[in-house]
Amino acid sequence: MAAHPTDDRTLLERMYRAAVAAADPARGMLQHLPAPPRGRTVVVGAGKASGRMAEALERAWPGDLAGLVVVPHGTGADCARIRLAQAAHPVPDAAGLSAAQDMLELVRGLTADDLVIALISGGGSSLLPAPAPGLTLADEQALNAALLRSGAAIAAMNLIRNQISAIKGGRLALAAAPARVVTFVVSDVPGDDPAVVASGPTLPAAGTRDAARGLAALYNIDLPPAVAALLASEANLPPDPRHPAFATRTTHVVASAAASLAAAGQVAAAAGLAVHILSDGIEGESATIGQMHAALAREVAGRGRPFARPCVLLSGGETTVTLRHADGTGGRNTEFLLAFAEGIAGRTGITALAADTDGIDGRGSHAGAFCDGDSTARMRRAGIDPPAALRANDSGRAFAATGDLFVTGPTGTNVNDFRAIVIR
Repeated sequence: MAAHPTDDRTLLERMYRAAVAAADPARGMLQHLPAPPRGRTVVVGAGKASGRMAEALERAWPGDLAGLVVVPHGTGADCARIRLAQAAHPVPDAAGLSAAQDMLELVRGLTADDLVIALISGGGSSLLPAPAPGLTLADEQALNAALLRSGAAIAAMNLIRNQISAIKGGRLALAAAPARVVTFVVSDVPGDDPAVVASGPTLPAAGTRDAARGLAALYNIDLPPAVAALLASEANLPPDPRHPAFATRTTHVVASAAASLAAAGQVAAAAGLAVHILSDGIEGESATIGQMHAALAREVAGRGRPFARPCVLLSGGETTVTLRHADGTGGRNTEFLLAFAEGIAGRTGITALAADTDGIDGRGSHAGAFCDGDSTARMRRAGIDPPAALRANDSGRAFAATGDLFVTGPTGTNVNDFRAIVIR
C-alpha cells in the first residue's frame, strides 16, 4: 500500500533529524582529545558548529583552558571559560573583524609547551574577516558579496579568500608557532578536505596564488580593485605547507556529510525502503541539480530503473546559486527543491525534503522545504508562478505560500545540504 504524502514527510523529517544527530561534533571530537600540555591550553575557533564544539570541550577538558570562538549572530553556547563572540554570516562585519584580531593576539607569544585547540566548521570564512595589509573590511565584504553572486564552488571561493586574508590559509597556525596545534573540523565541503573548511585558518592553503587567479577568471568574479591588485601580485602569500609551524599539527574531521547520509539511510531502511546514496559531494547550480534529481525520480517512479520502488534517494554536498535578483528569498536548498518540484509536477508517489543541516537555508529562517507532485499546483493556487519565482531566486516565498517550509532553527552543526526523495 502506498504511504500518504504526510506520512512520508514525517519519515523525511526523522531522516533529517538522524542526519543532524550523526553530525553532532561532540561525539567525534571527544574520541580524539589530546593530552593536556605542560603549558597553556588555548582554544580558538569559528563556524556554525564551533559553539557546540566549545561547550563539549569545556565539559570534557581535564585542565585549565581559555580561548575565543566566533559563531553567527543569534547562536548561543553554554561556555564559562571560552569566550563566545558573535559575528555576521555570510557577509562579514566589524564584530567579526574585532574577533579575528583578538584571536591572532590570543595565540601570539605561545611556546612549544603550549597547545592550541582549533574548533573549525562551515561559516568560519565569513566569521573571521582579517584583511591582508593594504585591504580593508569593506574590501573583504565586497569580495564576499561578489563570491556569493558568482555561483562559484565553495573550494574556489575559499581559495580566493585565503589569498587576501591575514588569518586564513594557515596564518593562524603561523601566529601560534611554536605551539602545537590540534584542529577539529566539522566538514561542510564536498570531499571533506579540512584545509577548505572555513578557508583553513590552521592548515596550509589548499591551492596556489596562480590557481586563485585562474578561478577568479573562470567564474568571472567581480573583484574589488584592491583585491584584484593583491591577487595580481605575489604579496601576502599563504605560508608554505613545509613551514615548521605545520610540523606538529594534528587534524581530525569529526563530522561529515557521508556519516550523516548513512544515518538517514538507516532510518529509511528500518521503514522498509531500499536506500540509494547518490553522492555526498554534489556540486553545481542548485536549479540544474534539482532538474537532474527530478529526472532520476521520474525514471524510478515510471520505469523502475535504475532503482526499484519503494526506495529513497539521498544526496549531499553543496550546490550554488548564481544570484540574479538580490531581493529574492530562500537559499540553495529551496532553489533546488523548486526546480525539482517543477520536474515532478503531476506525479504521484514522490515526496522530497531538501534542507541545510545547519538549520538555515540562505536568507530565510527556514532550513529548507518539502515538496511532492502537487506542490507547483498549490503554488499557482496561492498566486505564485513557480518558473518566475525560480528566475527571481525567490524559492523561499514560493514554498512559504503553500506552508511547505521546513523550520528547525540553528542545529549547532553544519555538514551542508541534505536531500532525500521517497519514491513509492
